[in-house]
Amino acid sequence: MKHHKRHLEGEKTEQTQQGPAPLSQASQDKAAEAPHGPEDLKPQLQDLQKERDDLFARLQRLSADYSNYQKRVPKQINDSVVYEKEKLIRTLLPVLDNFELTIQKAGAAENAEMVLAGIRIVWEQMLGILKSHGVEPVKATDEKFDPTRHEALMQRCDPEKEDNLILEECQRGYVLAGKLLRPSKVIVNRAPTLKPAQDSEGDQTEKAHQEEETPDVE
Repeated sequence: MKHHKRHLEGEKTEQTQQGPAPLSQASQDKAAEAPHGPEDLKPQLQDLQKERDDLFARLQRLSADYSNYQKRVPKQINDSVVYEKEKLIRTLLPVLDNFELTIQKAGAAENAEMVLAGIRIVWEQMLGILKSHGVEPVKATDEKFDPTRHEALMQRCDPEKEDNLILEECQRGYVLAGKLLRPSKVIVNRAPTLKPAQDSEGDQTEKAHQEEETPDVE
């Protein structure tokens, strides 16, 4: 036992005298590649500065593009609105021409029917133009009253027609691509309410009873 202990102490003393164990080849290569001073860090610093400059230049270009976009979009919207206005006005000009022609010939017309016929032609032309732009009139007369499309101005009683039916259209409504532009102003039918038969018989019985109880005045 003592001999083994002496042997271990001898190996320890020998290792102490020889110094630390040598590094492996991979550790030596890694240590050789690691920077040891400011001169070794200079290439890495230059790469980082170049990357920073590239990112800053890209950011400047993006900022300039966005600024141009903000200026360009309102102009495009305004140009589009102006174009649509011009398109609509051009389609209305022939109607205006026909109105003017009708007015000029109204004085020389032999009767009012000729003037009315000219006005009707212009009116139908106007409806056709509106239809080409997606505008349609709201159906009203003889239709069921719909509060989402109709505006009731008053009620009228027509016993021969169904309750809540539109009797007359005072002002025509229009829709654009299914969206209501303005409702139709209408007169709605309100059918008379009939009292139950038994109520009528009860009133007659009560009236006869009151007549029996009333004393005759001489």
